[in-house]
Amino acid sequence: MQIRFKSSRQVVIAIAAVTAFTVAADAQTPTTKFEVRPFVGAYIPTGDQRDILKDAVLTGAQASWHVIPALSFTGAFAWAPSKDRITAGDQTLDIYQYDVGAELRGTSWYQTATWDFTPFAGLGVGGRTYSYRDLNAGSTTDFDGYGALGGDFGIGAFGVRIEGRDYVSQFKPLTGSGDTKTRNDIGLFVGLSYRFR
Repeated sequence: MQIRFKSSRQVVIAIAAVTAFTVAADAQTPTTKFEVRPFVGAYIPTGDQRDILKDAVLTGAQASWHVIPALSFTGAFAWAPSKDRITAGDQTLDIYQYDVGAELRGTSWYQTATWDFTPFAGLGVGGRTYSYRDLNAGSTTDFDGYGALGGDFGIGAFGVRIEGRDYVSQFKPLTGSGDTKTRNDIGLFVGLSYRFR
């Protein structure tokens, strides 16, 4: 079937009708504004940091605010019970990580009425506190920043996030005195999201 327009006015009216229908359809599709997610994964020291700390389980929670579909802000708190490789007795060192960052979200690569997958990349800043569990030593707190890559699988009101973060941080000696160093470590985790619409 071929549709012919006799005037430019008919073309404008047709375009306006299609646009109005598309906007109305989009308005009926609920959009996510907030998400909360607990997560679990791995804390992996790299480079010089690996000479001091051991790999550990990483657990925590995130909250995300989707300002627009392409931009989100995410705050996170995490805990990893690492071990100090240097201090006698293989002391447990609790690492507390807290940060906030911005995420640029791409167009969904796959989307149906019930499923969707959206990739993202993020940058953020925060802090980290190192605290010995049993050793009589004060805790230290350092500044850090991160870059993140990952993706969100959505299933209705729920979702699964897979994320990797590369952290660059200050690092002060855990005991005694010494210079502050720049160190690197990685966080890999999977989170279960609940989406508020």
